[in-house]
Amino acid sequence: MHSEAVFIQVGALAEGFAPDSHTLQAQDDLAGQTLSLYFADGERLDVCFVDGQTLHWRGQPADYRATALRPGVLFIDFLDPQRANASITLVCNRALGNFTAVYGQLPDEAQTRLDAFSRVEQGLPLTAVAAEFRFGRLADDDAPLPAFTDELIGMRNMYTYSPTERYEHIYLNDNFYAWQCLDGVEKGLADVDRCHYVKVAEQLYLFVWREKIIPTLGVVMIDLQGLRTDGKILGYQGSDFSALSNFAVGAHAQVLICPAGGHAGGGRSPV
Repeated sequence: MHSEAVFIQVGALAEGFAPDSHTLQAQDDLAGQTLSLYFADGERLDVCFVDGQTLHWRGQPADYRATALRPGVLFIDFLDPQRANASITLVCNRALGNFTAVYGQLPDEAQTRLDAFSRVEQGLPLTAVAAEFRFGRLADDDAPLPAFTDELIGMRNMYTYSPTERYEHIYLNDNFYAWQCLDGVEKGLADVDRCHYVKVAEQLYLFVWREKIIPTLGVVMIDLQGLRTDGKILGYQGSDFSALSNFAVGAHAQVLICPAGGHAGGGRSPV
């Protein structure tokens, strides 16, 4: 018998993705700008971009990465300067005048080592990775707010992250998706994990997943017109929980199965 594939820490995953990855080039044109966020609950927050690498979040500095999968739609990601083992991702649609903020939180070592059966017994979610979604506008006006969507459900896609890394996703329902690694450092692994979908624009989605075995948070934009993705994966560098890995990911997408009545956008991409 062949040896079984094993789950690896996010730090090792980042190393596997790194060579010749299909990530987008980071943008630095936010330098010197201030982004005003008007949350739907009434809070206002100004994000100040000091330069192409540093922003101020609630008065504290943080290194950030900003990309634009489509013109006018910004993906801004950084580690939360106010919370340990946490990140914040902002998806700002300047054309529609709205944004989505995703607050991610990794569990500590004790929470991670609580097995699945014990979590079920205690009435806890299967994954200890947390994600909070907040919606808002980029001005104090009546712009439409982003919202959760079911438009990806039933779709089966393949994502090529680099010449060596290839995955398949099946979006099962409002709460779960299935994934398997076809090629790469996790080849042979597969699971079903908790997920969330937000519609950003026509055929443009924010996809967030939370894994239950290795504490992992994925926050990725999926563009079904351009058949590209861009985002990040957050987890621990190693099994000692002493350092984080928050690395960029991007892929070429291929739609394998489209749900009845759905549309894949700009055709099928050769891989």
